[in-house]
Parts: sequence; structure tokens; C-alpha cells
Amino acid sequence: MRRYVLALVLTLLMISSANAGTINISVAASMTDAVNELISLFQEQHPETTILPNYASSGALAKQIYQGAPAELYISANPKWMRYLVDNDLINAEQVQTFAHNTLVFTGNPEKIVTTMNDLLALNTLAIGSPKSVPAGQYAQQALEAAGLYEKLQSRLVLAKDVRQALLYADRGEVDGAFVYKTDALLAQHAQILLEVPQQLYTEVTYPRALTLSGEKNPEAIAFASFLSTDQASRILQKYGFVIR
Repeated sequence: MRRYVLALVLTLLMISSANAGTINISVAASMTDAVNELISLFQEQHPETTILPNYASSGALAKQIYQGAPAELYISANPKWMRYLVDNDLINAEQVQTFAHNTLVFTGNPEKIVTTMNDLLALNTLAIGSPKSVPAGQYAQQALEAAGLYEKLQSRLVLAKDVRQALLYADRGEVDGAFVYKTDALLAQHAQILLEVPQQLYTEVTYPRALTLSGEKNPEAIAFASFLSTDQASRILQKYGFVIR
């Protein structure tokens, strides 16, 4: 019996040691490149800390956290899914902070002429993130509806699982163009920004971030969250096209 108890204690200590210094973060796919650089810089300064990022659509991430997926920090591409976690008592409202802003653009084949929203009617296929879970898709639908074009173009829309997949469709030429964030469009190899969607057609793109309940108890997560508020972090975000206010 004594040996069993000793073995159990040692096992628990090993598990605790293995998890020490580890942070799980859930981040909107559109922030992949910027957050990867932020992680690298933070880990250079804190080599004892390991950060495990999970990139996907904001809605998919929120649902994963709701279902019990490990996450000490959540960065969403719109307030809706942050509110979802706050309403389900997985994030304290006072933890929520605005991290960055972005803009919506239409990117695609540079041979296509798209200078106004109405020019989209001449295209055959347009990619957007699925509005059910992808904020960029929700903003795109909102803009199309405000412009009176959604019903006319709905049958031509190709739905993507996240904004990066929508960009990939456009960059490969599989669609005439895609609604993505400006920060994503700047990463394309072939597609070009054809139109900056007028801001009055959609709600301002805001990225809220917050520690989860488990993150509030994790010293490394608290340190990383503090790092995200530094001027150094802001400069990295701006390098990738995000707007900091």
C-alpha cells in the first residue's frame, strides 16, 4: 500500500512538473503570423515557458473552450464569441481587453476590375468564411447585405472554414476573389487587394482578448497577457497590418 501511495505521489509530481510553465492559447486564425512572432519573442525572454497555440475560427475556438479544451488565453476576431464565453462563465468580463483592430478587403485575381461593391456582380465565385463561425465571414455578409448585394450573390459564395482558407482559395485562383482581413491579404503570393470594403457597411473589426478562469490562476499566462500590452508587442502587430489604438 505504501509503495502504491508513493508511486501515485511521484506520478502526480511528474504530471505537475510536465505542465509547469505551459500556456495553452486559443487565437483567431487571422492572427496566426503575428502571434507566432509574439510567442517566439516572449519565449526568448522566458525560456522556461512553453506556449501552445491553437489557431482556428473564433467560433470554433469558443466552442472548444466551452466543451473543455485547455486554454488560458483567448483572442477572438470579434466581440460576439468573447461574450459567448463570458455569458457561459468561462471568462470574467473584467478580463476582456481590446487587443487590436483590422479592416475588411476583397482580394483576388489582379485582372479582375473591382473598384466598387457593385462590381462584384460581374464575378462568378466569391469566397467568404462561413458566417456561422467565422467573424470575417460575418463582416462580409453584413457588408453585402448593407450594399443590397447578398441575395444576388448568395448562390456564388464559396464558404471557407476560416479566413485563411478563404484567402487560399483566392490566392490559388480557385475563386475570383475573397473577403478577408487586410492583414491576411497582405500575405498573399498572387492575389491582390482589389477593394477596401467601405467601413460604413460593416461593424468595426475588433479583436478582444482575455485570460480564461484557468488563465487567471496561471502565472505564466498572466505574464504573457501583460507582455501583449507592451509597446514591443504593439509594434509587431502593426508590422502585420493590425491597427492599435
